[in-house]
Amino acid sequence: MLKKLRMPNTFVLLFAILALLALATWFVPGGKYETHLVNGKALIDPATFHYVDSKPQGFVALMMAPIKGFVEAALIIGFVLITGGVFAVLQKTQAIDSMIKSVAKAHASSPVVRATIIPVFVTLFSLGGASFGMAEEAIPFVLIFIPLALALGYDSVIGVSIPFIGSQVGFAAAFLNPFNVGIAQSIAGVPLFSGIGFRVIVWLIITAITIMFLLWYAAKIKKSPHLSPTYALDQERRKSMVNTDLADFKGMTGVHKSVLLLFVGALTIMIFGVVKYQWFIEEIAALFLVLAILVGIVGRLTADEFVEAFTSGAKDLVTTALVIALARGTVILAKDAQIIDTMLFHLTPLVQSANPIFSAHKMYVIQSVINFFIHSGTGQAALTMPIMAPLSDLVGVSRQTAVLAFQLGELTTPMIPTSGITVGVLALARIPWLTWAKWMIPLQLMYLVITLILLAVAVQIGW
Repeated sequence: MLKKLRMPNTFVLLFAILALLALATWFVPGGKYETHLVNGKALIDPATFHYVDSKPQGFVALMMAPIKGFVEAALIIGFVLITGGVFAVLQKTQAIDSMIKSVAKAHASSPVVRATIIPVFVTLFSLGGASFGMAEEAIPFVLIFIPLALALGYDSVIGVSIPFIGSQVGFAAAFLNPFNVGIAQSIAGVPLFSGIGFRVIVWLIITAITIMFLLWYAAKIKKSPHLSPTYALDQERRKSMVNTDLADFKGMTGVHKSVLLLFVGALTIMIFGVVKYQWFIEEIAALFLVLAILVGIVGRLTADEFVEAFTSGAKDLVTTALVIALARGTVILAKDAQIIDTMLFHLTPLVQSANPIFSAHKMYVIQSVINFFIHSGTGQAALTMPIMAPLSDLVGVSRQTAVLAFQLGELTTPMIPTSGITVGVLALARIPWLTWAKWMIPLQLMYLVITLILLAVAVQIGW
């Protein structure tokens, strides 16, 4: 089933889009909107569209587009690589692993911990996704939380959901995530991490819904284990389960606590700098570099260990960087051909509605569909926001809301079979995708309803 539904590699898909776009430049007429400045921003005047001579892009332009995209997106790409390096240094100290195991071990002796373990851990993973873009990094934690969930009388679904769904909903409903909010806002011409107040509310609501659903499901499975879709697998796992990692764990060290305090402190400084001094990518990247150095010193890493961890983390995100460059290349190709405004002109009727609320809803639906094919937050932002941002000007939706519609379209990621993260997690947990998808449907419907409500509120309050 997965092989039948398997989509092309993201690079293949983006390059195919790039090639089709180059071909389209020979048939799509050129067009142009006039712009005017409003509060320092160049906004499209919807009444000024007119056709101009197009500039068809040939084979040479097609081959040059990726490197041009790399140059134009250099600031974002550099930031992504630095962030990957910083997080790898943090992981190298094992402070995060230590925190997870410390709380997990406490469940054996504390009823309070047992009662709060799902809300606390889902919130922590969601906060990781919302703040520093935790996504693939949650995959290893599945191996810790499946035995933990089974020990608490739950099932493998809960063990997977806590780190995986937790981090994914945080990533989608993020307020500081540099990989979707930061990139999308920078492309849309919106001040970096602006609108954080409403985004925090969105994150809290969606995280709370996730927690309530998991608590309801966990209580049901605790009472009637045979209702679990993974009941047979869990019975097999319980027979051979030996949780040696948690049994040998002695607790968090002072070094681990200090590293985590540094991390929390850096996030606090970043929020203050963005809100008070309008910090942009350069300042935040510098702060992260300082954090990495301090973490390395406090975490007692040698110079070689620090450099190896940092470069390894940056290397892990090279793929993401290249996706950004390739996606940005599509925009450059369309700009050089002068067909972007023509595309906007003809896309407007599909999104435009009598009420801008419905326009925001349509933008969300479009982003959800695109997420099935391109489930990289950075790649999707780089590909769609140059279109959606000016399109929002034409349909009466703020660019801030357009960014939110893009973000919330990623709430489908935990379910779609084209997502490498989703398929990887399920393979690690040995849960068939169809089994998982059937279980996810009620939660996805809840996300759909709350998303439509939140977008309507954003439009109504003029956010």
